Amino acid sequence: MESILKLSQMGKFVIRKNMNILITGANGQLGNELKTILMQGKSELGPLPPQYKDCQVTAIDVDVLDITDPKAVASYFSNHRFEIVFNCAAMTNVDSCETKEDLAYKINANGPENLAKACAEFHSKFVHVSTDYVFSGIGNKPFVENDECAPDTAYGRTKLSGEHLVMQSCRSAIICRTAWLYGYVGNNFVKTMMRLGRENGVVKVVNDQIGNPTCAVDLAFVMVNLAVTDNSGIFHATCNGPEVSWYEFATSIMQESGIKATVSPCTTKDFPRPAKRPAYSALQNKHLQDIGMDIMRPWDIALHAWMANYLKMEQKQ
Repeated sequence: MESILKLSQMGKFVIRKNMNILITGANGQLGNELKTILMQGKSELGPLPPQYKDCQVTAIDVDVLDITDPKAVASYFSNHRFEIVFNCAAMTNVDSCETKEDLAYKINANGPENLAKACAEFHSKFVHVSTDYVFSGIGNKPFVENDECAPDTAYGRTKLSGEHLVMQSCRSAIICRTAWLYGYVGNNFVKTMMRLGRENGVVKVVNDQIGNPTCAVDLAFVMVNLAVTDNSGIFHATCNGPEVSWYEFATSIMQESGIKATVSPCTTKDFPRPAKRPAYSALQNKHLQDIGMDIMRPWDIALHAWMANYLKMEQKQ
């Protein structure tokens, strides 16, 4: 069976200078991070590859381009030329996906398919983001890229369909599966815990769901580095370090933020939700390790750095 990872001895994807880059879903936490580092020419983690020097960045969201409209996507690509396309657009509200699966399929499957077809036609490198929810949520060993997918939610099903449609439409595409993502903009678990800790002094967090906290800084840096290689296929891209529960993650958030709040453990049964949450969805970055590009930090180191920067941002507001 052909591996979903194609190696190229780190061969460089042929890209001209002053390349044009498109970011879809640019208003989200990952899209914003990609836009920031590409425009600045550097990340907190280091300089970007030299191919990005003097690049032109087009950062858009649904108000500019509805990726679920194939005619709109085809027209947009006909009028613009992009060397690299980063797709961060998705319907990520897991509970809403459960009750609106048709809409979720349009955004999470048809949208990426439309972009992938356009990238194949116009010879653009396509980098797409997927999720740990494509797995069953049952296990005790981190999932690797070739493990069987068995999503148990509408969100996971639609994201897995998106993966299949992307690879069918653009065989040179890169798909980065990530998990438990947080960044500087938008809503995320870290900010929610900080708010609840400040407001209430006590938070209850489940201790029977295990995974990998991932900083958008690390994911964006990996994506821009991968995009200028000839590699393609599926990569897991989560922060490293020991897998943790949401309860353990929340405890670290309070410690790093200096918020004097008590974090109490509870079970998933204590917080029933419309969509089932995976009990175990830890990922291993095996394919990144295989090509020597696992530059994701341990999750606690990434959280420490993110928190220091975010608290400074709060002070300036």
